[in-house]
Amino acid sequence: QVQLAESGGGLVQAGASVRLSCAASGRTLSSTAMGWFRHAPGKEREFVAGITWNGVSTYYADSVKGRFTISRDNAKNTVSLQMNSLKSEDAAIYYCAAHKRGPYCSGTYYTSECYDSWGLGTQVTVSS
Repeated sequence: QVQLAESGGGLVQAGASVRLSCAASGRTLSSTAMGWFRHAPGKEREFVAGITWNGVSTYYADSVKGRFTISRDNAKNTVSLQMNSLKSEDAAIYYCAAHKRGPYCSGTYYTSECYDSWGLGTQVTVSS
């Protein structure tokens, strides 16, 4: 089982940028697709971004497309989320997650049901 720990959250101004990081321990992420989700008060947990095991393909929610960028560094066993042009609606607890292995969820990146390892989250607060 992989253990994940997010960092980089905090209080940021609308329009500003912040970079979230997710560090893994327990096993390498080199063969595992990864994702970022967020959970805001009064809303359901939602998909933000995903990336394949080798970083060749990325996937984004429509609400963040063009503003957020997910990346990974398998040599460092980390996944990052660059968040630009932050809006008030981006305020949430952000979680990184490891995609399930095996054929059942193969190619499915948008649902939390296809992730089985989660970090504790990092809070992003946006002021305006």
